[in-house]
Amino acid sequence: CATQAIISVLLNIQNPEIQIGDTLTQFKEFTAAFDPALKGMSLTNADRLREVHNSFARQNMFEFDSKIPEKDDDVYHFVAFVPFKGRVYELDGLKPGPIDHGSYTDDWISVVRPILQTRIAKHAATEITFNLMAVVGDKLLDLQKQLEGVAGDDAAAVGSKEKTRTEEEKRANYKIENIRRKHNYLPLIMEMLKILSEKGMLLPLTLKAKEKIAAKEAPKKESSMS
Repeated sequence: CATQAIISVLLNIQNPEIQIGDTLTQFKEFTAAFDPALKGMSLTNADRLREVHNSFARQNMFEFDSKIPEKDDDVYHFVAFVPFKGRVYELDGLKPGPIDHGSYTDDWISVVRPILQTRIAKHAATEITFNLMAVVGDKLLDLQKQLEGVAGDDAAAVGSKEKTRTEEEKRANYKIENIRRKHNYLPLIMEMLKILSEKGMLLPLTLKAKEKIAAKEAPKKESSMS
């Protein structure tokens, strides 16, 4: 769902300086004359896009049932907002076509902001897991362009170099975090549980953990009763 929302944004960017790559460019050209339903089917069957999407998925040994959305419920669902030829459109994979939210002048975000605020307020009493993401330019490329236009020893160059170093470190950390996030630790966990069980240590540790949880929850229950 989030992947589809991001692709919806990328395929509708009206900026000749932004290159979306061969895969998305070919997909955009191939599906240009398709209706929304056929475009969605083509997206589902695009092998390369599916491979990239699945490469970021967390590996699970167990499958859990997700909450079933009720009517008009946006639970675990992503949509995209894009400016296009002077108007703001909402792209929702569950809708038959784009939703026109009207025109804008200089700041298209001013059109989107009240829409998001209304939707968040609708679920704020029972839901706190909202995700707001933006497709933005590559900061590292911007910093590299800044370095090309300044002398190597002035204050602006020093500042840009420091920001570049920080951004590169951030990318390296992201890479490590993503590897750890995608790694399937469940076989290791299951093997450890098996060893603990064979040594007769699993049940005592489980009971001890339950006692700790009960001790932490006790003050909360007392305060709620008072």
